[in-house]
Amino acid sequence: MDPLVCREHLTELFRDEAHLLAELEQLLVREAQILEGSDVQLIEQTTRARQERMGALARLEEQRRSLCAAHGFGSDRSGLEAVMAWCDAGGSLMGSLRECAARAVRCRELNDHNAVLVTARLRRVESMLGALTGRPTRRDTYGPRGYEAAALRSGRVLGAA
Repeated sequence: MDPLVCREHLTELFRDEAHLLAELEQLLVREAQILEGSDVQLIEQTTRARQERMGALARLEEQRRSLCAAHGFGSDRSGLEAVMAWCDAGGSLMGSLRECAARAVRCRELNDHNAVLVTARLRRVESMLGALTGRPTRRDTYGPRGYEAAALRSGRVLGAA
């Protein structure tokens, strides 16, 4: 493959990646809004859409790794930069790489924020279940006899099945 064809291929990969990352970022923002509500169907739809974008991004990453390997370069960031130096002497692709990296960081931060929301919701549900059943739902610690120390806590049974 000559350098011009390689450059065109990388340009296309970066364009596709930027588009997918923009969609993912929007989905993650929407997911945070949905997580603050209780619409399970919307949460499931958003989760499926997020997973589709993540799969597409993984396929793009694999194409980029294959491109690097096909030219005898490593599949890590330094290998990608070496391929870019070989096929894009003017450095026009570096801006695309930086843009994708910055957007990926924003997506990771949004995803981490959403994980905090999910964890908080799970803890709230666990707490409510514990109050309803009189049994703790978290089993973090064990007593000296090997069973959960949390099971020793007293709880008020509000109902029984």
